[in-house]
Amino acid sequence: MPESAISRRSLAASAVALLTGVLVSPAGPLDTAVAAGAPVRITEGQVREAPRGGVILYPSVTSCLTVTVRLEGGAKVGAHASLFQVPGEYRSDEILPAVRRAAGGRRVRAVEVRGAVGAWYPGYFTKAVESYGPGEEVPYPTKPDPDGIADAVARGLGVPRAGVTVEDLPDGDITVR
Repeated sequence: MPESAISRRSLAASAVALLTGVLVSPAGPLDTAVAAGAPVRITEGQVREAPRGGVILYPSVTSCLTVTVRLEGGAKVGAHASLFQVPGEYRSDEILPAVRRAAGGRRVRAVEVRGAVGAWYPGYFTKAVESYGPGEEVPYPTKPDPDGIADAVARGLGVPRAGVTVEDLPDGDITVR
């Protein structure tokens, strides 16, 4: 296929993504078109965007963390970081770079991290559990470390630490308005 056809196809795919809510995961395009008023559903290992005024639903947050980036203008980029990689989705050490790409150059107003804070070692954002080889000891949290998680998220997103909040929430769905 000629390079110009590939470029036109990429541009067209980007336009469709912006108009319909279809975003790309490591496994390829995901149809996330949202009916008017329906929440943007973000499951384990996924990164998606909700438009201004949109609601994000993170279902079944048990051992996971959610990262919601509130952007200037009202849009939100959300990520559902899983301790263990879901096939075809982002690993924990890939999730923050994916959020950063999705946010692009837009100004970040705030970052909210919610979920199973006590299950997370802050380093999982830079080296996923699956990245440890034979004989390497996987670190695990000995106590909740909300400050360490906030620091890791701020570094991973390239935002000031003061703009990142962390909240430990019990198991269940998390809705962000």
